[in-house]
Amino acid sequence: MTQISDAKKGILTEEMKHVAKIEGVSEDFILRSVANGTIVIPSNVNRDIEAAGIGAGLRTKVNATVGTSTDIVNFDEEVLKAQIAIDHGADCLMELSIGGDLDVIRNRVLDMSPLPVGSVPVYQAAIESIREHGSVIYMDEDDLFNTIEKQAKDGIDFMAVHSSINIETLTRLKRQGRVTGLVSRGGSFMSGWIVENEKENPLYSNFDYVLEIAKEHDVVLSLANGMRAGSIADSTDRAQIQELIILGELIDRSRDAGVQCMIEGPGHIPINEIPTNVMIQKKMCSNAPFYMLGPIVCDVAPGYDHIVSAIGAASSAKAGADFICYVTPAEHLALPSPEDVKEGVIATRIGAYAGDLASGQIDGSQDLAMAEARKRLDWEAQYGCAMFPEAARAKRDERPPEEEDTCTMCGNYCAVKIVNQWLDQSDSELIK
Repeated sequence: MTQISDAKKGILTEEMKHVAKIEGVSEDFILRSVANGTIVIPSNVNRDIEAAGIGAGLRTKVNATVGTSTDIVNFDEEVLKAQIAIDHGADCLMELSIGGDLDVIRNRVLDMSPLPVGSVPVYQAAIESIREHGSVIYMDEDDLFNTIEKQAKDGIDFMAVHSSINIETLTRLKRQGRVTGLVSRGGSFMSGWIVENEKENPLYSNFDYVLEIAKEHDVVLSLANGMRAGSIADSTDRAQIQELIILGELIDRSRDAGVQCMIEGPGHIPINEIPTNVMIQKKMCSNAPFYMLGPIVCDVAPGYDHIVSAIGAASSAKAGADFICYVTPAEHLALPSPEDVKEGVIATRIGAYAGDLASGQIDGSQDLAMAEARKRLDWEAQYGCAMFPEAARAKRDERPPEEEDTCTMCGNYCAVKIVNQWLDQSDSELIK
């Protein structure tokens, strides 16, 4: 049975109990939300993991991607990246390799990760077709479904499935035109296949088969946003909205079949359009959890796109997005290094936290504790309140002050210390 089918029957699973406990919400809330599809719990029946809940009423989750490229194939480094992402607070991983033995690297990440792990099955199906036949256009339809089934059996907890790239959405894209066209790798693979074979996308025409596989293994379908914009100039256009209409229909079919589902969202989008995108997605997709890719809120900061994305993450979480895919400093430039992965997770976690704080999803008690510790000049307490305590401690120790209760920013003229000494302890009648 799947989490959603159990929930519809009123069965509270161990995964639901765990999510309720770590989120600080009632078990009944989780049960009802999983039953109606507004929360998903990626947890393949073939793996034993620490379940995470994604959806309305929960903390915004952060995903980190790892995976080889055709230029750099280093399995040990990808596993290291996965561990770094885990150590710095990622909630989920996605294994997106396109170079080397794809089965080996996927299973290595699955074996080491206590977190839910996602994938994009069309990558493997397309790449194996290219290796064997010379082009993705020769990919056999059965290869797609066999790859989905293989990865589900391996234990993949959620899958980006490109079912909404179809003849209708491609026609809309062709009529409109774009500056940057398609930037989704899976979307480009399926688009090439559709155009060259003059056939409908089998992931759309045979979507029921996808649902059968997903249901058997309780894989969450992350319905992919293949028409997402690759530049600010193309944001929130007709092709994207056309795909969203298709996605909404697929959500209904997934829930009816007892399959958990979430919707992927746009990549490049200006801040002012983020609330609109979240609202439209929630409205058209029956409040399914929204998985935002980044988002990138301006196109002109390569090398610092983790900062750009943190701004997008904060805006998205504030607007009601449920799941954020990190962006690293290497975005648009290179395969991320382990250090890039670290910086990407940190930036996105901060953005998601800021958005949750603004929306009231988190109560601000940690921020209040930090404020009180700063008032007391209690540095150990400040480290204890910090999202990344080791980094905070290391930064202060890097340039230690003469007096232990201050830092080298203000030294002897620390405003907090002065106020503590002269204002808060004053007996003056003038300021009483």
